[in-house]
Amino acid sequence: MHLNLFHVLQTYSEHSVDLDVGVPARGLHGEAYRGHVFWDELFVLQLLNLRFPELARAVLRYRHRRLDAARQAAHESGLRGAMYPWQSASDGREESQLLHLNPLSGRWLPDHSHLQRHVGSAVAYNIWQYYQATGDMDFLAGPGAEMLLEIARFWSSAAGYHPARDRWSIRGVLGPDEYHDAYPWAEGPGLDDNAYTNVLASWALTRALDTLRLLPGYRHDELVERLRLDAGELDRWREVSRRLYVPFHDGVLSQFDGYERLTELDWAAYRGRYTDLRRLDRILEAEGDTVNRYRVSKQADALMLWYLFSAREVRDLLRQLGYPARHELQRRTTAYYLRRTVHGSTLSSVVHAWVLTRSDRRASWRYFRDALVADLRDGQGGTTAEGIHLGAMAGAVDLLQRCYTGLEIREDALWLDPHLPSALGCLTLELRYRGHWGVLLAVDHGAVTVSLRDGPQDPVRIRLRGTTTSVAPGETRVLPL
Repeated sequence: MHLNLFHVLQTYSEHSVDLDVGVPARGLHGEAYRGHVFWDELFVLQLLNLRFPELARAVLRYRHRRLDAARQAAHESGLRGAMYPWQSASDGREESQLLHLNPLSGRWLPDHSHLQRHVGSAVAYNIWQYYQATGDMDFLAGPGAEMLLEIARFWSSAAGYHPARDRWSIRGVLGPDEYHDAYPWAEGPGLDDNAYTNVLASWALTRALDTLRLLPGYRHDELVERLRLDAGELDRWREVSRRLYVPFHDGVLSQFDGYERLTELDWAAYRGRYTDLRRLDRILEAEGDTVNRYRVSKQADALMLWYLFSAREVRDLLRQLGYPARHELQRRTTAYYLRRTVHGSTLSSVVHAWVLTRSDRRASWRYFRDALVADLRDGQGGTTAEGIHLGAMAGAVDLLQRCYTGLEIREDALWLDPHLPSALGCLTLELRYRGHWGVLLAVDHGAVTVSLRDGPQDPVRIRLRGTTTSVAPGETRVLPL
């Protein structure tokens, strides 16, 4: 863990605060991806929010400086608001490649990865999480609100009404699973109603409306006037946020609409022929086939929802959309996609370790260890030389910081629900939260101990498995599990 945290902080230190720097997928350690910025900050800022919030703020400012480029991208696509690019460089334009080489077949193939529009929701999520951790109203009322509102405007503009379903759809996009970029029966690229994309769009629209309610009156009025937001547009945001379509099949969340029409792969045959299936897309293309035909995933896609939100929050999000999500949905969906995922991305181990915490702690621990040593062992087969996988490194540390402690930041409180793997006897953390420079958490299998360093700050509310308590500066509370 120390090596992972060292590499994260080697890229982002106090010297970065006043610099215009984003989060390159490989940090500053190599030439992979040409130094472009993807969505990896989604995995990095969760660590920084509670340790170095000034660095998280600097990364969000980086995104704000490129808001006009995102607006221009949306405009060029015939949409409103801000459409952040999948690959961003110095000026914030889309830099995704249009072709990529399959070294197994020697063929250059179309690359549609720029259709991963969910990166905008990642920016919105990072803004909101930063605000929850810091209470930084100056940032939320300034650059934060402007970005949130323009991202919400984009999703409202991108959604189209489907009369037969009486629902709104988002079409022609890609989810986090880059294996699937088109329907095998369609001529053009893109997929409809990716579950992760749609649920996050609904969440972003709701948070934008919440933000408007939180803003001081003068700032609210100024933003509404400058962005030309009227009551009709805000009503549409509310409507879309509650009526986006989310597909299901066989009692699980569908990765995208039409997923159930895909063919099951003969896993036994392919595992017998190949020792490594992480680049199954290249294998199938070299055989004259396409991964788009099959129910296989490069990495976590629909399961990303349970990485970003607790099981209860996911149920609430789906119920807000009108779907009667039950408690077993997470377990069933996790088991379904775990059998069909080849973990072709280092981020996949992080997400699977996270979602398995509540159902299979041994498996969670195995995936945690995979994420922890991804670069030490060069688990992706030669890619570490091109730069460390910064998102996976930060995610591995965050599994200890937030996942195994069950730490969430919402509703003006620190929520705790520890589920330590048996290999961990105790976790001790020192965090920063809403002006407190020393929130000390010690979590073992029997209790949580919360201590606050003395100071003038307000007490911190702690929610532990349905019980609420308050810890004042200079105080220590031992909370039995």
